[in-house]
Amino acid sequence: MPPRTVGYPWSLIYSTEKHGFSLKTMYRHMHDIDTPILLVVKDTAENVFGAMTSCEMKVSDHFYGTGESFLYSFYPEFKVFRWTGENNFFMKGNQESLSIGAGQGQFGLWFDGDIYHGRTNRCETYDNDILTISEDFVVSCFEAWGFTD
Repeated sequence: MPPRTVGYPWSLIYSTEKHGFSLKTMYRHMHDIDTPILLVVKDTAENVFGAMTSCEMKVSDHFYGTGESFLYSFYPEFKVFRWTGENNFFMKGNQESLSIGAGQGQFGLWFDGDIYHGRTNRCETYDNDILTISEDFVVSCFEAWGFTD
């Protein structure tokens, strides 16, 4: 975990179980939040994976974030994929999708506007493996946790 999260309590900012499946709703819950975000995803195959982002997720025309961001997966065993320094394509979101990590037209982690369908590919930002059993997946649960006092 990034040093600036250590010692702070975790706070659930958004959950599909509590708030429904919608990027727009997630962005609303992230408004005016100033904290790294731990994204935890469980797919319908029961695999858990996600990302740590350096800041809140928001709608943007450009990629944003910093090198303290990373991707992780518990499939088939726990692994963390840190920033490679190859590019600064940490995160980008709009009303139709959210992308984390990119390069050569591939995204480390991508979600549609309903946070229902996702995709994971190797990307230059993190040089990651695919994060679950297959590149395309269906989201069972999506949570965003912040670190605030």
